[in-house]
Amino acid sequence: MQREVLIIGGGIIGLAIAIELKSQGAAVTILCRDFAEGATHAAAGMLAPQAEELPPSPMLDFCLESRARYPDWIHKLESLTGMNAGYWACGILAPRYQVSAHDQWLDRASLLAHQADLGEEVVGGYWFPHDAQVDNRALAKVLWIAAKELGVEIQTGINVERFAFDTNINYLETNQGTWKADHYVLATGAWAQELLPISVFPRKGQMLAVQVPDPARLPLQHVLFGDAYIVPRQNGRIIIGATSENVGFQRGNTAIGIHTLLTNAMRLYPPIQNFALQEIWSGFRPATPDELPILGESPYANLTLATGHYRNGILLAPITGSTIAQFVLTQKSDPRLEAFHYSRFS
Repeated sequence: MQREVLIIGGGIIGLAIAIELKSQGAAVTILCRDFAEGATHAAAGMLAPQAEELPPSPMLDFCLESRARYPDWIHKLESLTGMNAGYWACGILAPRYQVSAHDQWLDRASLLAHQADLGEEVVGGYWFPHDAQVDNRALAKVLWIAAKELGVEIQTGINVERFAFDTNINYLETNQGTWKADHYVLATGAWAQELLPISVFPRKGQMLAVQVPDPARLPLQHVLFGDAYIVPRQNGRIIIGATSENVGFQRGNTAIGIHTLLTNAMRLYPPIQNFALQEIWSGFRPATPDELPILGESPYANLTLATGHYRNGILLAPITGSTIAQFVLTQKSDPRLEAFHYSRFS
């Protein structure tokens, strides 16, 4: 049986594209190897183009537009599913240990007016009121349910082993036979190079979570972004991340990784030391040599690329979903995708 569009990868990017395609009348199937394996579940959910200090560039513009789309995008998903994705326009504080001459600089007293109990070494920092967060694990579930509600076909436990191609992709070989479609979308994140020789590789991130004793009295009301980032959830869970390691697909947590995160987090916000350790985990970001995604055209007319989002997959999901869906449907490339063309690494 031939499908209209086959999306390889069931993470946030694949789901966002599928939902947009289906909303515009396309027949869509997602092939997903392991829903819980990808970067979506391992992230912290920061929507932080300004806190990340992205320089003026097409990437910054792309990220700012996607952040601006988030409230409406989340509202549509939550209305469709009746579920909560944990979007919180909490703003992000970026404390620093050295004084800066930047015109947005806040002194220590101004920073403490936003958030009490910062570490003694903090001398000031920056306030990014438009940056936000979303509960990435909750969002993944909402997207999964939204896709099913709309009628997207989701096939799980399917490992795509190779593309069969000549001038175009003819079919996919998988652990459960062959699959054929009119058009294919590669959205397998850090695993993209297993199917296509493109410049995407895994960058491991270790993370942990602590839990405050009384969620009704959450002491942190903003994300803190320094040597570590500290992301408070409204249910009292606090996410701390993340290491950045070029170790291939080496799974698991290390003592030094968790030690480094806790040391940096307690220096930034000392009350962390009193909260109960709840969970540790790791994941693999889909990195590229210039840390920008690979979006749009591929070497094959019937294959579209949507991978390599590195630290910005959650942030870029709304705009990636819409621009890639439009490209698949019209075969006209959005000018905003030119900066993310695969050929820049040729």
